[in-house]
Amino acid sequence: MILRRPLVFRSGAERLPGVLLLGAAVALALFLVLPLLALLVGSVRDDDGAFSLLRFVEFAATPGMATAAWNTLWVAALVTVITVPLAFLYAYAIQRACLPLRGLWRLIGLSALLGPSLVGAIAFIQWFGTQGVLKAWLGGASVYGPVGIVMATVYAAFPHALMILVVALATADGRLYEAADALGASRWRRFRTVTLPAAKYGLISAALVVFAYSVSEFGIPKVIGGNFPVLAVEVYVQVVGQHNFGRGAIVALLLLLPVLFAFAIDTWVQRRQQASLTARAVPYQPRPDRRRDLPLLLYCLLLATAMLCVLGMAMYTSLVRFWPYNLELTFDHYIYGLAEAGVLAAWQNSLKIAALTALFGTPLVFLTAWLLERTPARPAALGTAVRAMAALPMGVPGLVLGIGYILFFNSPDNPLNGLYHTLTIMVVATVVHFYTPCHLTAVTALKSLDREFEAVSASLKVSRFVTLWRVTLPVCLPAVLEIARYLFINAMTTVSALVFLYSSETLPAAVAILNLDEAGELGPAAAMATLIVLTSALISLVYSLLTHLLLRRHQAWRHFQR
Repeated sequence: MILRRPLVFRSGAERLPGVLLLGAAVALALFLVLPLLALLVGSVRDDDGAFSLLRFVEFAATPGMATAAWNTLWVAALVTVITVPLAFLYAYAIQRACLPLRGLWRLIGLSALLGPSLVGAIAFIQWFGTQGVLKAWLGGASVYGPVGIVMATVYAAFPHALMILVVALATADGRLYEAADALGASRWRRFRTVTLPAAKYGLISAALVVFAYSVSEFGIPKVIGGNFPVLAVEVYVQVVGQHNFGRGAIVALLLLLPVLFAFAIDTWVQRRQQASLTARAVPYQPRPDRRRDLPLLLYCLLLATAMLCVLGMAMYTSLVRFWPYNLELTFDHYIYGLAEAGVLAAWQNSLKIAALTALFGTPLVFLTAWLLERTPARPAALGTAVRAMAALPMGVPGLVLGIGYILFFNSPDNPLNGLYHTLTIMVVATVVHFYTPCHLTAVTALKSLDREFEAVSASLKVSRFVTLWRVTLPVCLPAVLEIARYLFINAMTTVSALVFLYSSETLPAAVAILNLDEAGELGPAAAMATLIVLTSALISLVYSLLTHLLLRRHQAWRHFQR
């Protein structure tokens, strides 16, 4: 007798997770992989569409391109060398010292995230430019060039490094410090043999993130770089200034390579990382120590004052009638900008883009992560492909993604050609650009949830989607709200992801700052930057209040005391 396995017919509810995951895979392939492939194909085709490496030869022979590539690398390296130690000491003060108002210091340290990177460039021009208040501090050097680029990029990249290092220093095994004290180790030796080894992976990740950010940063060198060539500006010049999309694709590929290399190293580092707290560990609690706490408090005060001065100068510039000759305070730049310079329309466009990005991007990211982590009934190859595509945006600069979107969606043969220059394509590009951090946030939240919830639901014959709605989503609500806030603020402040995709009707606020600066309208540009900062700050405040109210309602169990 031949035994045959009975045929098992899966119901529609059982097949639905696989269908939804397939839809997410198609969306990521369509709006991420295919544009990048179009970029690659565009770099190896000549004007007649035939395969050719002539563009690479022409690029290598173009005067100044090698200089731009070298400038990009050494500036990024210098920014990394400056930023990471500054951020590490600041994070160390917050996490390992007994400072008053630790929340305030952390908030100020992250304040640069509230506005576009152009805020720092505008402020440093006013501080150290030709008519700057502190121009004598540079000793005759010009802020328009590598000096200004490094200063403004350090300011913009600082919070990105700080976020990583605060987490890296948040946990430590107190037994190691007790052992070091018992052995009579000096402060420096304890720091070198205990603190640094525990935080080394965070330091490496922070360095790679800052390096990749500096390589791909476009707005800062465009505003304050003067005639100092870097690759990010060369991409903009080739595409917007000369409409040379093939040359732009070549430069974009060069821009992509060091970023992908940095994140490949970061991935390797993360795989080697081990838990800093074991089951027997004792959490480290710093004890008050004036010899340590007072210098660190002064350091935080100095650095926080400098960061507030940068942000404050940008706001002050928006209120000055004519810098530096007439310092009378006025709202004329806001009135002029709202009425004539298109500030109001651009700000409204950014609000629409940010709201739609958060509204549609948050469910997409969280649902995709849930399908990967909590639904085993799917093809393994499909899950692997979606995970790979979800990790890819982290290593793709916004400028590179923008060039890929031009070459792919602007093609007359593409049936999606009608999306080009619309708010829709800008929302999609923003979601894709910032997809990876949101995906990792959702995955982290979902992994902390016991799989017994799904097992109990299955035994009670309750749909996975009912469990998602009633259990998983309320428990993961903090992560969902954080994803929405992250997408909204980044959509308000990003420049590089949208600079190639807008039309006159869909001009976003951050790109409007760039255009106003090019026109010499620094006051209205500062006014627009201030509007973005205030909007981001308001949304962050609303997020905090909403988080408090929703968590009290849906997560009262966290505060339950037996």
